[in-house]
Amino acid sequence: MSAVYLPEATAGRLLGSWQWDVPALLLVAVLGGLYGWGVVRVRRRGGSWPPARLAAFVLLGLGAIVVTTMSGLAVYDRELFWPAAVQNVGLDLLAPLSLALGDPLRLAVEALPESGAARVRRALTGRIVRLLTFPLVSTVLVPATELTVYFTPYFATALRVGWLHELMYLHLLAAGCLFVLPVLTREQALPAWCTHPVRAALVFLDGIVDALPGLVVMTHGTLIAGAWYLHHAPPGSDVHHDQQLGGGAMLGIAELVAVPFLLTVLAQWARAERDGTAAMDRRLDAELAPAAPVAAADGTAELVRPWWEIEQGEVAERVRRQRPGD
Repeated sequence: MSAVYLPEATAGRLLGSWQWDVPALLLVAVLGGLYGWGVVRVRRRGGSWPPARLAAFVLLGLGAIVVTTMSGLAVYDRELFWPAAVQNVGLDLLAPLSLALGDPLRLAVEALPESGAARVRRALTGRIVRLLTFPLVSTVLVPATELTVYFTPYFATALRVGWLHELMYLHLLAAGCLFVLPVLTREQALPAWCTHPVRAALVFLDGIVDALPGLVVMTHGTLIAGAWYLHHAPPGSDVHHDQQLGGGAMLGIAELVAVPFLLTVLAQWARAERDGTAAMDRRLDAELAPAAPVAAADGTAELVRPWWEIEQGEVAERVRRQRPGD
């Protein structure tokens, strides 16, 4: 009996081909339901939650999971390598960034009662979570996961075994989230030394490191899951060229994701600086007062020296710089 192949993977067929993935659909439903519940809870308490964060989490984050696991990429991933490569890099880079832009950790803290919020914060500072999200560890998790997937029997076995394929999806998504979520959340989930400048440097480094798997796959001379794709690729397909396309797609997506990631961190840094300056200005306005005359021992009036002339500290130093003529 001759093998039955899917029609050629044109752009139209990729956009119009869909298939159900029940585990992925359940994950999307659970994550979306919990996020929606959190938004409702915050608003019922009189708070607000930015619509942009909601849109980022639902449309971009959950949407990325749906597209990578149920679109034409999933339909063709067992015949061609490049759709599988796009799937995987979408799950460990694009989807985590989009989910993190929704800041689900902060939402959980604001939506839960005080005891629940305390448990979330304890979990974020637990030993295992601290180890996995430690910047120098989480930075290498994504490239290490991708290299493990492609250069061990992991990927070839997942193509044959359905449950392992679903586990691979979850593995890739979790690896990406362990780095992105702590960096972008407004909760204190990273060590104190991991300031905004340090985070920007880490994200820049991450953009370079995440490009390595795509570069390795694109230039690797040996076929990845070669026995599978040589047997299942449509007649006339160039399996080596297919792998090069997949590696190039991984490299391109990694670099494209790095740009908005870095811009988001820089925007947070600028906002933090602006908020810090505004807080210092309010403190200055509250503390600055004109010198008041007091009676000296001989009955004459003596002016009390302003506090910024006699005290030491950042605020006093800043006032002295701003009042050079006094």
